[in-house]
This record gives sequence, C-alpha cells and structure tokens, in this order.
Amino acid sequence: MPVTQSIVRLGLFVSLLAPLPGVVSCGGGGPPPHVLPKPGDMPEGAEWSGVYFSPTYGNLHLIKDGATASGKWRTAAGDKWGELSGNVTGDLFTFEWKETTIGMVGPSAMKTGKGYFKFVRPPGEHVNDEIHGEWGLGTTDYGVSWDAVKQRNAKPDPDSVVPDETQRLEGNGDWDSDKRKKSGGGGGDDKKTDDGWN
Repeated sequence: MPVTQSIVRLGLFVSLLAPLPGVVSCGGGGPPPHVLPKPGDMPEGAEWSGVYFSPTYGNLHLIKDGATASGKWRTAAGDKWGELSGNVTGDLFTFEWKETTIGMVGPSAMKTGKGYFKFVRPPGEHVNDEIHGEWGLGTTDYGVSWDAVKQRNAKPDPDSVVPDETQRLEGNGDWDSDKRKKSGGGGGDDKKTDDGWN
C-alpha cells in the first residue's frame, strides 16, 4: 500500500505541474512588438530624392522635401500602382502607403498600410546606393521586404508612373464641344465672313 500511495501522489504531483510549461512559454500571448531600425547618418553626399528600382515593385520615384518625403511607384508587372509619404530622420524613412490594383473597382481595389526604408551604401567603390525595408497592411509596418537600388542620374518624376486611366482628362468635360473644336465645327456659333465660314 505505501508504494501504491507514493505512485498515486507522484502521478497527482506530475499532473498538476504539466500545464505550467505551457503557461510559462506563452509569456502573455502574441508576438513581441516590431521594433523599427534606429535612424543614423546618411552616407556622405547621399540624398533620398531619386528613382529606386526593384524587380517586384518597379521604379519608385521619391522626392524629399525638408523632413518629409513622398513618392509613387508602379509594379514591374504593371498591374498596380501606389503612393507613399512620411517622415525622414537621417537614413530612416517611415511612411504610410496606398496601392491600387489597375482595372479593379470597389473596396478590394485599394490596400493601405505602413512601412519603412533604411538608406544603405554598400562597401566598395563606385557602388549604387540602396534602400532596404519592409511594409505591412493596415497599422502594421513590417512583414514583406522591399529592397531597391538607386538609379544613377535618374530624375524622379512621380506622376510618370500613374496609369493614364487615373489621370485627369483634358478639356472642360464637354465631349461634344471638344469634338467640334477638333473637327473645326462651331456648334451653332459659326459666323459667315467675307473669307467664308469660321
């Protein structure tokens, strides 16, 4: 009997302790919060404004103005375009972004989120500057990598990546009068002159 009681007590003691490792390992639940890289100094002679190429995200045209920067990109596949803006502190750019899928309508056509870039100059001579960062959906600023190489002597032109169908149409919106002007018709305002019709 004493041996049986000892085994029962040991089994009871072990069963009480079994849930503890699970409780200890949880650590309060959820992953630890993401920590952004700390800002540092820009490499000598470097500047944020420029065009940055990524095989996935195409050319990002970025313009820095004071302590802020903004830019636009169109994916290399040409199916999406987006814009971002945010704050620059040294070699760190934190931003909010939105991206539109071309040809799609409704709430699912646009996604938004946050992200960051760190400006990097690789070691060596005659190297191209780079940006390395991440972006996330909604309020998340990490999760998907975005790395790009700064293109030499390329002047940024953010509006050049905006698809034609999203650009403002020329004229006053009156298709008929615009058509008459192009075809030479006067639309009722024609007047006869000595040389003929105007």
